[in-house]
Amino acid sequence: MTRAVPDSLVVVRRSLIQGRGVFARGPIAKGTRVIEYTGEKITNAEADARCGDESIGRHHTFLFAVSSRTVVDASHGGSEARFINHSCDPNCETVIERGRIFVDAIKNIPAGAELSYDYWYSTDDTYTDEELRRLYPCRCGTPKCRGTLASRQNVEKPKKRAKRSAKPAKRAKRD
Repeated sequence: MTRAVPDSLVVVRRSLIQGRGVFARGPIAKGTRVIEYTGEKITNAEADARCGDESIGRHHTFLFAVSSRTVVDASHGGSEARFINHSCDPNCETVIERGRIFVDAIKNIPAGAELSYDYWYSTDDTYTDEELRRLYPCRCGTPKCRGTLASRQNVEKPKKRAKRSAKPAKRAKRD
């Protein structure tokens, strides 16, 4: 199934990475703001109640942490950005501005290419590397693949450009 977002740079269709993905309708230049990640704004407690680690067998949600108090649940009123898949070598990044989440191109993206960003799904040191690969497997297939879309909280994330705000981790998503 292919769905184009009206007046958009992207189209949603089946992905080789995972479920559905978001693809460039035409070339997208580096630095372009591609799409906004939208959905219902809820508290972290509500997000944990909806999709806590213990309540779901497969860690696959549309939750995106905006701050220590706010999470966007794109399964409720979310845009097509919720279908952007994780990659350990992404062509996009997320930027949070005034409580809103945007997806910006960090590389030139050719027409037809799948958009991706690094979820940096945060966990803690109680998980082993083997558990992270089992619970949060990465299917990006890039040479830089770390085998999981998760990272421990004490692992330093890549540096962002000074004008960008820091990106809280995105929780795993589901289709």
